[in-house]
Amino acid sequence: MNIAVAGTGYVGLSNAVLLSQNHNVTTVDIIPEKAAMINEKRSPIADEYIERYLIEKELSLTATTDGYAAYKNADIIIIATPTNYDPVKNYFDTSSVESVIEQILEVNDSATIVIKSTVPVGYTKSMRERYGCGRLIFSPEFLREGQALYDNLYPSRIIVGAPQDDEDACRRAHQFAELLVEGAVKEDIPVLFTDPTEAEAVKLFSNTYLALRVAYFNELDTYCEMKGLNTKQIIDGVGLDPRIGSHYNNPSFGYGGYCLPKDTKQLLANFADVPNNIIGAIVHANRTRKDYIADHIAEMKPDTVGIYRLTMKSNSDNFRQSSIQGIMKRLSKKGIRVIIYEPALRKGQSFFDYDVYEDFAAFKAEADVIVANRMSADLSDVADKVYTRDLYSRD
Repeated sequence: MNIAVAGTGYVGLSNAVLLSQNHNVTTVDIIPEKAAMINEKRSPIADEYIERYLIEKELSLTATTDGYAAYKNADIIIIATPTNYDPVKNYFDTSSVESVIEQILEVNDSATIVIKSTVPVGYTKSMRERYGCGRLIFSPEFLREGQALYDNLYPSRIIVGAPQDDEDACRRAHQFAELLVEGAVKEDIPVLFTDPTEAEAVKLFSNTYLALRVAYFNELDTYCEMKGLNTKQIIDGVGLDPRIGSHYNNPSFGYGGYCLPKDTKQLLANFADVPNNIIGAIVHANRTRKDYIADHIAEMKPDTVGIYRLTMKSNSDNFRQSSIQGIMKRLSKKGIRVIIYEPALRKGQSFFDYDVYEDFAAFKAEADVIVANRMSADLSDVADKVYTRDLYSRD
């Protein structure tokens, strides 16, 4: 089959690589440099499996900036463009998705159009009605940064949303699910077919639950730190209950990244006319955690605070909505100088108004306190300066 993928972020590129094992795939991106890298078998994002597959596997994969050419002869078109949350409108900015839909409708009147961008609940139904397009369906993604292709090769589940009373849409949904199963390594993958609005809700509620776990263990950690208790001992004991488990339990400076901040806020916006306590509390808890962390660091009376890594997790190059940025802003407002060490920044690249150090030794020497969301062996020689709440990933 001929497949086009709009967007080459974690979702778009991981799906493109997955499907290009068995089909002809063309990715579309508005940035020429990203398209060029893919054509040179280099990944524009940090993902070990994507990097390896581009080099080692026989993939039928090309990249272009010409959307019209890619969409014209495609049998299936996946939309994986970014949908950032707009706090003023209390709504995802879905303009990139609509732009692609409109381009597709100009040149292709038969392809299945699959939205994989995260969208508000009810969005796909409204787009089907707006454009009179019955071949538009939705399929949520459940990917981790830096492990997106792995999560497509070994998916926890595959969900495709199409109106269950629309025979043609359901046929298209089943066909797309079969392609995802075909490209995966994992066998016996749970596959669920729902209406599109329910599939959209699954995505937002899943990520909000994960944010709830992060917020819960962070508040547990705040309590322990203030009361002088051993956080790890308590979390270990709590996690031994099989109903709770030991996942998403490592304290941090708050949840962040591509999905959790915007998805929780969007879900809360969807609750505008629905009674709730928990959903709103999850969003507020993240702010409270950042306030606490910043206040606690300020109590140490540092003149200069060094931020070790802006990225959310190892093997990721994503700074967007990283929780550490909230800490930095709060410290700056308190009059504390903040400096950064982030090797993922390009040489000479700035980050807002903060001083970025390329010399790691100079960075360590300059900082009175070094703040690290996740500990690293690189900091072992200045461990007495390091402030982290990381309990489980220390080297």
